[in-house]
Amino acid sequence: MADTHLLEGLRVVDVASFIAAPAAATILGDFGADVVKVEAPRTGDAYRALSRVPPNPRVDGVNYPWQLDNRNKRSIALNLKSPGAKPVLERLVKWADVLVTNFPPSTRSKLGLDYDDLAPLNPRLIYGDVTGFGEEGPDAHLPGFDVTAYWARSGLMDYTRQREGAPGMPAFGSGDHPTAVSLYAGIMTALYRREKTGEGARVTASLIAEGAWAASMWVQAALVGGKAPRPADRTDPPNALANAYRTADDRWLLLAFANEDKQVPLFLQAIGHPEAAQNPDYADTPSRRAHAAEIAILLDKTFATRTLAEWREVLDAAGLTYGVAQTIDEFARDPQLTANSILVPIEDGSAEPHLTVDSPVRLDQERKVPPRPAPDLGEHTDAVLRELGYDDAAITELRGAEVVD
Repeated sequence: MADTHLLEGLRVVDVASFIAAPAAATILGDFGADVVKVEAPRTGDAYRALSRVPPNPRVDGVNYPWQLDNRNKRSIALNLKSPGAKPVLERLVKWADVLVTNFPPSTRSKLGLDYDDLAPLNPRLIYGDVTGFGEEGPDAHLPGFDVTAYWARSGLMDYTRQREGAPGMPAFGSGDHPTAVSLYAGIMTALYRREKTGEGARVTASLIAEGAWAASMWVQAALVGGKAPRPADRTDPPNALANAYRTADDRWLLLAFANEDKQVPLFLQAIGHPEAAQNPDYADTPSRRAHAAEIAILLDKTFATRTLAEWREVLDAAGLTYGVAQTIDEFARDPQLTANSILVPIEDGSAEPHLTVDSPVRLDQERKVPPRPAPDLGEHTDAVLRELGYDDAAITELRGAEVVD
């Protein structure tokens, strides 16, 4: 394992807000890149306030989403709407290897942040761009959040509800973070291309494309004439052995049998219904599908007789495949997360360091930068400006003109 980090020396400008694009910059920073986050003076990235928006949990004194997606960055408070900001932005672009943004196309145009504006300043620049609904088409101008562009538009939200129930609200960021990984992958692909050609490139990602990729198996079926399944009705499922069941202590188990012919007899024996294995209605896959509602009734009654802990013991002893619908609080304490370094300590000087979620990309031969506290608004303005060639007098002049704060 090298003494230096893989992306040490790579310079990244994060001119973005909220989650998907900034989180891609975070992954670059995890591998050692120097990430400068550009924020509006006084207000900063609106993401700083997201923890106060219901249903997000409130934790006094801890801005946990900001820490998660902006660790190891430096913050410069730069008013991009000010004419005086243009020279500063140009110096940042010339300094950078990578720039990420997710501003709407109209905003990028007004601020001079389009790829065509910046590429002439730095022919080796990798420009990473995230949109909600893509760059073209009638909805390209619409603002996009993961709940609207990833979850709702893709059909994922419709299918994952119960048939007679309303769609649920997914966890915030659950479409943004996979999109961030795609943008990161695109940026790394473009950097590899730059090594071969010497040229920069534009990298695009969108929440709608990520939603299409997540739902792609059934989208592909629809494209060739298949009929996608309707939203689930767990009392009348298409497959009773890929269904959720409630235990005596009001917990939910999810069965997932890939090899039914082998697993079903073991399963029926384990749950105390060996006689069902002799029932011709359950003898093979077509029969089990035809009688799925009957099987679901049997399993509903059976699983309601014991607690989750008791059923786990039974199913584990039989070597059967199942899942437990954990709560987020339970998952945060799941031993698999610490055993695999998915949770890592923040180097914040605490006697007992707080943990944060590591980005999912890892290489055995490379170490990541330990997470450090996310920056205060404008914490590094002066330091970054000096690196760009501004002296104290010039910085004072920029501050007096309210270009920086």
